[in-house]
Amino acid sequence: MEIYAHTKGDEVVRTGVDPSELRNLIARDDSVIWVDVDVRNEEDLQQAEKLYSEVFGFHYLTIEDCREARNQPKVEEFDDYLFFIVYGIRSQADTSNFTTKELDGYLGRNFVVTNRNEDFRSIDHVKQKIASTPRILEKGAAYLLHQLLDNIVDLYMPIVDDFDAAINNLEDRVYEMESSDHSILEEIMDLRRSVARLKRISTRQLEVLYKISHGEFDQIPENVLPFYRDVHDHLLRISDLAESYRDLVSGLFEIHFSVTANKTNDVMKVLAIISVTILPLTLLTGIYGMNFDNMPLLHSKWGYFITMGVMAVMFGGLVAYFWRKGWFGK
Repeated sequence: MEIYAHTKGDEVVRTGVDPSELRNLIARDDSVIWVDVDVRNEEDLQQAEKLYSEVFGFHYLTIEDCREARNQPKVEEFDDYLFFIVYGIRSQADTSNFTTKELDGYLGRNFVVTNRNEDFRSIDHVKQKIASTPRILEKGAAYLLHQLLDNIVDLYMPIVDDFDAAINNLEDRVYEMESSDHSILEEIMDLRRSVARLKRISTRQLEVLYKISHGEFDQIPENVLPFYRDVHDHLLRISDLAESYRDLVSGLFEIHFSVTANKTNDVMKVLAIISVTILPLTLLTGIYGMNFDNMPLLHSKWGYFITMGVMAVMFGGLVAYFWRKGWFGK
């Protein structure tokens, strides 16, 4: 648990604040507090739940949500605070395995509480800013929350750009593949699942940011709303890109199946050419294989060579015909 506090007039942000000071700090109108709680083990979780219920007085249902994982992104308003759930991107996430992590939190008149069980680059980035200047906390708790959400959303963009590069790469590989490549199909499937997760999580978080950025809650001052609308616009762009990527990945499936079908058609065409050219030769040899004595050229000295010549002419004629028709490709 890390506690940051800034009181009006202070030149620096206090770090390592003792939890016993929280009651007095929360009661002061000139203080802004950020409590960042890491609940990776049961002991830390129990300590956090005691702090939430006894010091802050948070609703027990929100405390249950902090304990549980896999909650839906949401924002709920209570008498004097907001409870929110948003999702950031894991650092090891990529286009084939897009994974997210949950961040629960509270916003009050002069405090922000973040509850997590994983590392967040966005939180570390805000802490670095606070260490260099108290300006973020000087602007109030709502502005601090904006900084956190802004950094979370900004970290979506690199992976979104990677999706674009991955789709272009797969398109080139699909067109260049010599035969049906199941590994490419598996990559397309992984990409489709990742894009679907990106679209699903961005769409749900859009609803959260829309409510926060359009003045629905008293905890967000009017002068801070433009900053939240900017974050909402960034996430809206990500959601729109995810929608377009989903269409492109669906198109990749169609392209893959079309290329595979064309390769199969080429094989069938070759087999058809072989069959058609061999068929009249087989017919001719079948006729001369019948057990009759009175057949043309049957006892002729040159009968065998004449027959072979006729078969060669027939074969060459058929090949020339198919070549002119373009059956052998360009």
